[in-house]
This record gives sequence, C-alpha cells and structure tokens, in this order.
Amino acid sequence: MRQFLPLALVGLALSGCTLMQGPGDATPAAPAPAAPAVEAAPPPPAGARSAEALDTTTPEQRAAASAPAAGPERALGTTVASLGSATEPGLWLKTPLVKEEQAGRVTNPATGKSAAVTLRPLPGPASAGSQLSLPAMRLIGADLTALTEVEVSRAG
Repeated sequence: MRQFLPLALVGLALSGCTLMQGPGDATPAAPAPAAPAVEAAPPPPAGARSAEALDTTTPEQRAAASAPAAGPERALGTTVASLGSATEPGLWLKTPLVKEEQAGRVTNPATGKSAAVTLRPLPGPASAGSQLSLPAMRLIGADLTALTEVEVSRAG
C-alpha cells in the first residue's frame, strides 16, 4: 500500500496538466487509454484463508464485471489460466497476449460465463499460460485448483 500511494499522487498531479492548456494550445489530446474494468478492490484482511474472505470485490463490482460487454470487443486469443496471487485484489488477468495494461474480458467456454477484467502484461511467448485473479475465477465458474482454458478479448 505504501508503494501505491506515491504512484497515485504522481498520477493525480500529472492528470491536472492538461487543464493548464490555454486557448492557443492546439495540440490534439491523445485518446484516453481504456479504463480498468473494475475499480480497485482493497487487499484482503490479514489472516484471510477462504475464497470468500480473500475476494474483496463488492457485489456491485461483481455485477458490473458480469454484465455483457457494452461495445465491440476484439478477440486476442485463448490461454490456459491458473489462479494468480489470491492476495492481489481486483479483477485481472496477467497474460502474454497483451503488451500494456488495458480493459478486457475473459470467457470460460466450459460455463459460458465471462467477466470484465483488467488485462495486464505477463512476460513470455503468447503460447505461455496466464494468471487469473481469484474474483475473476469465481465469476467465470472456474475451479480454483485447476487450469482453465479461457478466451481473452479486449474492448474495441
């Protein structure tokens, strides 16, 4: 948490820079990167041992992540996902299918369930496996102790 606070403050400070442009500044604004699928969830409490205790996403966040995609999506491929760090909060997929963080979706073809997630780069060849967050695994109906094949797509 201590590492996140300075980074957040720097990001907040830099976000106000575009507000300082005057009327003569005709530099076109760069397109905004896709927002993370779900707001950040707090870390689990110390000593949490069950999936319920480790999953700190709110019911509202889970409902939003489970909702159908609002716009078009582009398929990135299929990957085999294992459970990522259960103590790392939020809905995310670490995968070699992306080179930068972006909004996306994972679908479990076995259950037909999908979840909006933040796609995070994971070094390695595209054929390497991926790591899926505990809350995302639960939303798509994946066995937490198994390797699950998932379809990965990104917004747009």
